[in-house]
Amino acid sequence: MTRSAPYQPLLLRILHGGSGILVIAAIITGFLVYNTYDRRFGSIPFPQFPDIQGIHGTFALCFLLVLPAFALYSFHAGQKRLVQSDSLQQLSQVGKPIWWVSLQRLANTLMLIAAILAVNSGRMMKEEWLPRGELYHIWYSLHLSAWVVMVCCVAIHVLMSTKVGGAPLLLSMLSWKFRPEDSPGKWSSRFRGWLSRSANFGALLSNFMQNNFYLRIIEVIVLGGILTAFVLPVFFPGGES
Repeated sequence: MTRSAPYQPLLLRILHGGSGILVIAAIITGFLVYNTYDRRFGSIPFPQFPDIQGIHGTFALCFLLVLPAFALYSFHAGQKRLVQSDSLQQLSQVGKPIWWVSLQRLANTLMLIAAILAVNSGRMMKEEWLPRGELYHIWYSLHLSAWVVMVCCVAIHVLMSTKVGGAPLLLSMLSWKFRPEDSPGKWSSRFRGWLSRSANFGALLSNFMQNNFYLRIIEVIVLGGILTAFVLPVFFPGGES
């Protein structure tokens, strides 16, 4: 593989591909749930799927299981693809190359936040609400709002990736070739190194305060939201969808 060709780390491609498939599946089945039970904002005459809520919930749960690893990778090894300390300034440079890159970073970051809203609100919904026509619950409204944000962010992510990197960037995400230094055999040693650095609380706090402070705040919110999504059914067993 030539060094001049776009290259994406293998772990990123695996996490990105797996979570991307699950997100798209959840978005599609989420629309089918809406199309079956809601339809207040329009509908499409698709066939009805009696167990569509269960199918949607399965994809959503699988995504939740993958989300911690994807979020940790995104906020550390992949943090350059998220919002930066100077992103607001760069967003004022409309039409310039950095504007497109900054817009993509913003969409990527919002996608993580919307994912937290989606998984938490979904965990708090009850399966019998929609079949009974109970569309007024706040958790359903939040879940529907998260679905809209996710659709917009995925669309912007794909469009901006095409604009910034074109076909070579998109193809690089589908490639299974990897460089020797990116071998899966070295992942465990890198993970142990990351744990060792994280165990140094002083260095961790210093890094938190100095390295893209606003992104670190978003990281705390997202990781806290993931933890909340896992423990909610323990305290509210009737709210799991």
